Amino acid sequence: MNIKILGSGCQKCKTLEKLTQEVVTQNGIDATITKVEDIVEIMKYGIMTTPALVVDEKVEIKGRIPSIDEIKRVLTR
Repeated sequence: MNIKILGSGCQKCKTLEKLTQEVVTQNGIDATITKVEDIVEIMKYGIMTTPALVVDEKVEIKGRIPSIDEIKRVLTR
C-alpha cells in the first residue's frame, strides 16, 4: 500500500502524518508513507485545502485531520 500525506508542512499536515504512521505501526499494515510538500504535486490531486490522505493514488480524506479510527477504517478496508 502506498500512502501519501499531502501538505505544505503545517502543523495539521504533521499531525496527519504522525497519526497515519501510528495506525500503520499499531496494525502491522504493510505500507510506504510519503510526505508530499510540493504545491504543484498536491494540485495534481485536485486538493485545494490540506492536509490530505491519499491511498494508492486515491484521495481518501482532505482538508481536515481525521480521527485515528477513521484513518484505520480507510487503511484496513
